[in-house]
Amino acid sequence: MSEPLKIGVLISGSGTNLQAIIDEIAAGRLNVQVVKVISSRPDAYGLKRAAEAGIPTVSLNRDVYADRAVADSLIVSEFRNAGAEYVVMAGYMRMLGPIVLDAFPDRVLNLHPALLPSFKGAHAIQDAFDAGVKVTGVTVHFANAEYDKGPIIAQRAVPVRENDTVDTLEERIHEVEHELYPWVLAHLAAGDITVAEDRKVHIANA
Repeated sequence: MSEPLKIGVLISGSGTNLQAIIDEIAAGRLNVQVVKVISSRPDAYGLKRAAEAGIPTVSLNRDVYADRAVADSLIVSEFRNAGAEYVVMAGYMRMLGPIVLDAFPDRVLNLHPALLPSFKGAHAIQDAFDAGVKVTGVTVHFANAEYDKGPIIAQRAVPVRENDTVDTLEERIHEVEHELYPWVLAHLAAGDITVAEDRKVHIANA
């Protein structure tokens, strides 16, 4: 097996997507190494998940984020020093600026709980539910300077059931997230993912 793909993970909360990645690595199904986890909040439970898996962590706070350039420069420094090849946002609730995006061009991944380009923003699940759509889903994309608009890597649909509440819909969306993100990372580690000149993403062996 080739050397594992080295990733740095950004979190803000419970870290369930981080845990899904950790579990797939532990099961031998994902040739990836999480070299560092950075949280935008010192109380994020995802930091505990990382520590229990033996992953180095860094926790930031509001004072650091008072100047986004300072925060982004710190993120770049920490991930580069750890040897990260890609940056993976897993429930990271802050927008990354050009300092990070330029340091990792087409190497910053984001997960969005809707089928982009529909329902951008922080309330995608609620917005889709309120709109009465019959199908929503999950998108993994490369982040760029435009919020929720980078090249789409993969999507998976989630039907909205007649008896769904926002909570039940959110639960099923998270289940799909926990499957789709490791799937994308597996193809990334295998070298299957490329971004064409037209900015469309192609996946070999999908």
